[in-house]
Amino acid sequence: MKRRIFLCLLLAMALAVPVRAETIKWVDFDVPYESLKYAMEQDIATFEQEKHIPWIDALALAACRTGGRCGLVSVKQAVADLKKDLDPTELKHFDYYHEAYTAVLGGLLGSYAIEVDGQWKSTYGLKAFSPVAAGYGYSHCADFGVSRSFGFARRHLGNDLMGSLGTPIVAVEGGVVEAMGWNRYGGWRVGIRSFDSKRYYYYAHLQKDHPFAEGLEVGDMVQAGDLIGFMGRTGYSDKENVNNIETVHLHFGMQLVFDESQKECNSEIWIDVYDIVRLLSEHRCSIQKTTEGWKRVYPYEDLDMKQFPW
Repeated sequence: MKRRIFLCLLLAMALAVPVRAETIKWVDFDVPYESLKYAMEQDIATFEQEKHIPWIDALALAACRTGGRCGLVSVKQAVADLKKDLDPTELKHFDYYHEAYTAVLGGLLGSYAIEVDGQWKSTYGLKAFSPVAAGYGYSHCADFGVSRSFGFARRHLGNDLMGSLGTPIVAVEGGVVEAMGWNRYGGWRVGIRSFDSKRYYYYAHLQKDHPFAEGLEVGDMVQAGDLIGFMGRTGYSDKENVNNIETVHLHFGMQLVFDESQKECNSEIWIDVYDIVRLLSEHRCSIQKTTEGWKRVYPYEDLDMKQFPW
């Protein structure tokens, strides 16, 4: 039943998305944290105003002018110009940057509600969560693209978040579990596809013996902030359930998928999520262990999903 609902969901969303004449083949996402934060704050501040400034519009406009570098000064200027009714669609490459940045950021900001003391409270803002649950420390650095040698020489296509064994890991964004189980590189891992099918989130090196949230299965739909597993150091082994990673950490990655042929191939589009992880650190989901198992402290609902008829 869950999978049937998911197929209906994907069909509805696909019908709502315009089709480009050419499929995007590559995205260099080079938007610094300061620019992401400023654009997001402007989006939130103007949400209920007559002149709403969507953050993706502002970032895409800045990218057109800077070749994708999107420094804070350029983003501030883009916001100011949009407030003056500048039409960014007339700029060369705006459509490309807007589609590319929508693929990266499209599920992170929006309307959601949480239940506190029996009352549902709705808001507009950062609705995606840090992959590390609230109350658990971690550290990370900009490590995208550094070399890896196990199996074959390759680049690191994610961001490593160093923490403690057993730290609860949650879904950054809502979506459908597409992959679970053992991978010789990532150890115990979970792969989740966003509801608009544009983002594939990869959570790897989960805990030995108890890697996944209880009952989680391929095909399940999860909400942003739902528990999916626990931090560990599994991987780098053809044998299952082996700790061959020296340091306990979560490998967190995001793959963009503009066409299904890009999902598993030699030209996959993985982006640097370091600054996105920094942004998400400001929104963390509270998870607690009870006699009935792990559960969210504050139930959550993505209000943007209510527009779809399932």
